[in-house]
Amino acid sequence: MIRVLLVDDQRLFREALAMLLSVRDDVEVVGGAGDGAEAVELAARLDPDVVLMDLRMPGMDGVSATRRLRADRPRTQVIALTTFDDDADVFAAIRAGAIGYLLKDASSERLVEAIQAAARGESLLEPAVAAKLVARFAQLPDEPAGPRPQPLLTPLTDRELDVVRLLADGRSNREIAAALFLAEGTVKNHVTAALAKLNARDRTQAALRARDLGLL
Repeated sequence: MIRVLLVDDQRLFREALAMLLSVRDDVEVVGGAGDGAEAVELAARLDPDVVLMDLRMPGMDGVSATRRLRADRPRTQVIALTTFDDDADVFAAIRAGAIGYLLKDASSERLVEAIQAAARGESLLEPAVAAKLVARFAQLPDEPAGPRPQPLLTPLTDRELDVVRLLADGRSNREIAAALFLAEGTVKNHVTAALAKLNARDRTQAALRARDLGLL
């Protein structure tokens, strides 16, 4: 059972989200907060696995709350769930430690998939958000001349490399499975293996490290 805390200043939205998730056998909504400060307080008491975090709220906003939660409770994962996908919100949320970023018009299936991925420590981003991160990374200045990152001790297989390229585009396991004509469970195994070989804690870090190593 994945314990989920909902954080949004619109009570009706929280209630609708709780109702939507209540039909799931693997998700339990343990509480709701109307601002970031309340979210931090409730998380300390309720011990959620995943927090769905709105970003723009009065008082302590979602970015500040995410930063606090990740510092105080590293085991608790945060998914930014917001109306906006402008660059400032995206980069601020990811820097604060959000493992996922979804828009509020995402499908219920996509939302549940993001919650499940976050509970496993995996990242799921809106494709447009993933594209923004890759574009921003490409704009970073070259590092000063020096030793290049060492090649992987255990190289990625061709199939693992295919999977990493697709997850770098923000694809979910289901979407990768469809693109490569594989079972979703097989994709999950490839993702797990790729993260281990890349020494990455989540999908976003794996994509960035693979790019840094020149694999993408």
